[in-house]
Amino acid sequence: MLKRVLLCLSLMFFVGCQQNSSNNILYFSGFDDIKYFGKDSFLLEGSDIPESLKENMYDRLPASYKEIVREPVWNLSKNSTGLSIRFLSNSSVITAKWELLNNLSMDHMPDTGIKGIDLYYKNNNEWQYINTGRPAGFKNEYRLVDNMSNEVREYKIFLPLYDGLKKIEIGIDNSSFIRKPEINEKKPIIFYGTSITQGACASRPGMAHTNIISRKLDRNVVNFGFDGNGRMEQSISELISESNPAFYVIECMPNMYPPDLVTSNTIPLVDSIRSKNPDTTIILVDLFTSPLTVLDNNMNILSKEMNNSLRTEYEKMIDNGYDNIIYLESRDALGSDFEGTVDAIHFTDLGFTRYSNFLIEKFKEYNLIKN
Repeated sequence: MLKRVLLCLSLMFFVGCQQNSSNNILYFSGFDDIKYFGKDSFLLEGSDIPESLKENMYDRLPASYKEIVREPVWNLSKNSTGLSIRFLSNSSVITAKWELLNNLSMDHMPDTGIKGIDLYYKNNNEWQYINTGRPAGFKNEYRLVDNMSNEVREYKIFLPLYDGLKKIEIGIDNSSFIRKPEINEKKPIIFYGTSITQGACASRPGMAHTNIISRKLDRNVVNFGFDGNGRMEQSISELISESNPAFYVIECMPNMYPPDLVTSNTIPLVDSIRSKNPDTTIILVDLFTSPLTVLDNNMNILSKEMNNSLRTEYEKMIDNGYDNIIYLESRDALGSDFEGTVDAIHFTDLGFTRYSNFLIEKFKEYNLIKN
């Protein structure tokens, strides 16, 4: 028995090593039996902007916004964070090919989160993680799961957080089918924010909080997170006002320095949304508590100033009769042990898990989880 266990462990180690060194193609199982299908065979979720209005279907802003938003915002909108594809198949194997725009790498975030893909499947009405497609360059091919029984299953693949896609294709075995599932008719939730909203620094796409919330609530979540550029700008405010979501979550505070920016931009953002969605709830999340505030006196003072600025704008709106505006204190959102970040700012998977649980509890507390 011991020899058999050791043999199995050795085989697993061998497969893992080969997977890392072979452009993600597993040696023990070739790709000759696979046929690939493109965008006509799956639903794109996480966006309510029609493909006809985009340069690429995996963009997050309409093509017309290239001349409206600042260049950094436009460039970040080419990242596919928050987007996913969903499909049905009875295949015994699921593979994927995806081609990246930038092949970006960073020193504080794994490549699997930046430019990998995550496979989930519907198990008893809950989304269960299966595997991550690990990137190895601009063009990638990865065998995500194999040796399954040929029953129809529903799958969901979360797309890269900090890179864009030129295209993605799903591979199945030659004797099976792939088709689009029914559209999710629940109203989406719209998030507008910063690098944290975009998913920094999740280890894989499925662990960004917007994607966790999407799975747990089984509804679309639209991600307008722009690294370093979530500033409550009028152009984005007007765009998100065109949607008809269940509610909005505005978590721009990490990019709203100096505090004067909070004062100048908060109410105009709310007014833009209110012009098209007069009754839709808007959640204003205050500044996340950084571990640095424990010892860095200047950081502690600045954090309080920024939150006081947001609180002041919120109270102005309440005093002037604005309804369905929520000021959300995030002080305890990541727990009290300060173990939820990679660099005292950006979240780890632990931080994203805690934060998503915190938000879902608040959504329930305010009775916002409706169709």
